[in-house]
Amino acid sequence: MSKPRLEGKVALITGAASGIGEETARLFVKHGAFVVIADVQDDLGSQVAETIGLDKVSYRHCDVRDEKQVEEAVSYTVEKYGKLDILFSNAGILGPLTGILELDIDAFDNIMATNVRGMAAMIKHAARAMVAKSIRGSIICTGSVASSIGGTGPHGYTTSKHAIVGLVRGTCSELGAHGIRVNCVSPYGVATPLVCRGYNWEPSEVEANSYAMNNLKGIVLKARHVAETVLFLASDESAYISGQNLGVDGGFTVANHSLSVSSLTN
Repeated sequence: MSKPRLEGKVALITGAASGIGEETARLFVKHGAFVVIADVQDDLGSQVAETIGLDKVSYRHCDVRDEKQVEEAVSYTVEKYGKLDILFSNAGILGPLTGILELDIDAFDNIMATNVRGMAAMIKHAARAMVAKSIRGSIICTGSVASSIGGTGPHGYTTSKHAIVGLVRGTCSELGAHGIRVNCVSPYGVATPLVCRGYNWEPSEVEANSYAMNNLKGIVLKARHVAETVLFLASDESAYISGQNLGVDGGFTVANHSLSVSSLTN
C-alpha cells in the first residue's frame, strides 16, 4: 500500500458499530489513524473495536440526542489520544415509512433530534476541541441522495438530510476562519443494516433495487465506496475542499431518469 493517508491522525466516528461507519473505521485504521467508535450498540461496537485492534481503536457509548454524551465522547477522544483531527458524524436513523397523511410527529421529532440536532451537537463539540488545540481539522457529515431530491425516503428522513446540508454550509462559513473544513457525503442506497431493517429487505434486495434504479451501470454501490470517499475528505488530498455535498450516487441526483439519449435522437 502507498503511504498511509491519515498517519498519526485521530478520528471520532459516530454510528460506527455497523454499516458505513464501521467500514470507515476499518479503512481509517488501515491508513494510520487512531479511531474512537461511538454508537449506542454497545456489544456490537465493542466487538468491532476488538476485531480491528484495541491498540488503534476504542469504543465509547454515545447517544447523539444527548449533548452531554456527545461532549463526553469528544472529551474522551482528546484525553485518550491527545487531540481530534477528524469527525465523521455518521449516526442517523431512517424513521417509519409513512406518508404525510399518516405522519407520526413524535417519530418525526426523534428523526430530527438524531439526524440534525445530534449532528449539530457533534460539530459544536468537535470544532471546540479542534479550535482549542489549533487543529486544522476535517468534519464530514453523512447525508443522502435524499438531501438533494424528494421521493427517495420517508419525509422525516428527507427533511433531516436537507437540513444537514444547510448545517454543513453554515458551519463551513464559520469554521473556515480556524482552518477547519466541513463537508457532506451523500450516498445512494447502500445495503447497510439500517436500510435493510428499515425496508425489511435482505442486502441483496437493497443492492438489486439500487442497481436497477441507478444511472451508473456495471458496479454495485457498497459501504466501502462511501468509506473511500470519506477517507478522501478526511485526508490532506482534499485540503481545499469545504462546504460541499459530495454525492456518491453514480449520477442518480443529476440524471433525468425519464429520458434517454436514444429517445431524444430518434
